Formats: sequence, C-alpha cells, structure tokens
Amino acid sequence: MLKKFRNNLFSFLQIIILVYLLVLVFLYFYQRNLLYHPNENNYSNDKISVSIEKVKINTSDNIDLLGWYHEKDLKKYKTILYFHGNAGSLENRIHKLNNFSEMDVNFLIIAWRGFSGNQGKPSEKGLYDDGRSGINWLISKGVKEENIVIYGESLGTGVATHLSQKKNFAGVILETPFTSMVDAAKTFYPYIPVNLLLKDKFDNKSKINNINVPILIMHGEADQIVPFFMGKKMYEIANEPKYSYFTKHDNHMMEFDENLVKALKSFLKSLN
Repeated sequence: MLKKFRNNLFSFLQIIILVYLLVLVFLYFYQRNLLYHPNENNYSNDKISVSIEKVKINTSDNIDLLGWYHEKDLKKYKTILYFHGNAGSLENRIHKLNNFSEMDVNFLIIAWRGFSGNQGKPSEKGLYDDGRSGINWLISKGVKEENIVIYGESLGTGVATHLSQKKNFAGVILETPFTSMVDAAKTFYPYIPVNLLLKDKFDNKSKINNINVPILIMHGEADQIVPFFMGKKMYEIANEPKYSYFTKHDNHMMEFDENLVKALKSFLKSLN
C-alpha cells in the first residue's frame, strides 16, 4: 500500500515538473507576445485637436516608423519626443496629445516597430533603435539635443531611461515607470525564474543614475500593472533636480486631468 502511494506520488510529481517545464518553454518562446500588444485598443473615438504632420522615420535597420509631428516654434520652444507604452496605436494617445496644445512645445510621437502598421517585430534592442532614430530625426530638423524633452510612458520609460543616459537633453519625463522588466514580471509570475528567461529586461533602476538632467516622475498609487513602489523607487534613486507627481487614485493609465497637466506645464516651464 505504502509502495503504491509512493509510486503514485512520484508519478504525480513527474507530471507537475513536466507541466512546469512546458510552461517555461511556452513563456520563453511566446514572451514577446505577452509583452507587446500592438492591436490592443484602450481608447476610441478621440478626435485630435492639435495640428500634426504624419512623418516617416527611418531606422538603422531600414524600417520606416510612423510619427506624428507638431511644430509650433523650434527655436523658441522645447520639443517633446514621446515614447509610448506596450499597447495600442498612436490614436490611443490622442487624449494626451491634445493637452500639448495648451503648452508652448513642439512634439514628435513615434510608433514602435510592429505598431500602428509599422513593419518589424518589437524587442528591447529594436525599440532602442527606434527611439534613437526619433532623436536623430529631430536633430536633422535642426532641434538641438539640449532642446529635446524625452517623455516615456510605461514601457516607453525603458527606452527613455536608456537613451537619456549621459545625454544633455532639456529634461526627462517618466510616466508610470518600472524599476526593471524583471521586477515587473515577477509581480505577475512569482514562481517563474524570469531573470533567466526574460529576453527584454529594460533595467531602468541600473541606468537612472546616469541621467543628469531634470527629471519628472509621475505615478498613481492605484496602478494595477506597474506597482506604485516602482515609480517611487525610481524617484528616490534619481539624481537632482527631480520632481514627482504622485496621486492616490490613478491607475496605470493616468488621468490627464487639470492637476497632471499643471504638473507638466510647471516642469516644462522650469526647463527654460
């Protein structure tokens, strides 16, 4: 009887281990489908109220990225380069871009490879290349590095943090940033060795100390995707001058209300 129990227990454990290994294999090969969601639609029916020019930005590996460009006055005002998150199209950011019309800024928002009809497949290395191409495009337009404000939203904070290291940008804005993709993944998969499996690590916490320009970090305590403590940690380890906009009730998609817009305006004004 005892022997039969042991054999059954051993067989059961074998099945558990096999299933666990299959899950690991699935996550390893399918992980980028879990991380990047180009077809997700968070907002609909928003009408853009600020004038934009649709532009093509060529990357070093010859992918044409869609960009929306708004030029008010390149010599007089700073230019925001906006890196969006891991889901949706440029249209999903219209509600944010409309608020830029109230600010004295130019802006360029680019769609990642694989997003908004762009060719290619997203990856950490690819997104860094995309972001760098956006910077180069602005410089080719005559925008000086010191007049560029890098704005990262969610996943885009990984690109913003990486590309802002040891640069002389006017400033950096991080909206709902994470400390690293490994840390973020552990909150969803606590029993998975994500530090070994994860391909795109976006290790923000090890890079933010290399940013030596003014930085604004925004996060809501009710964030259900990127825990608030990560944004707070990023603020704590960031160099001065640094500013924060932390709220009690904002979820991951922060509400672009009067208070947030006021925080953005105040930060941008401080850069002049």
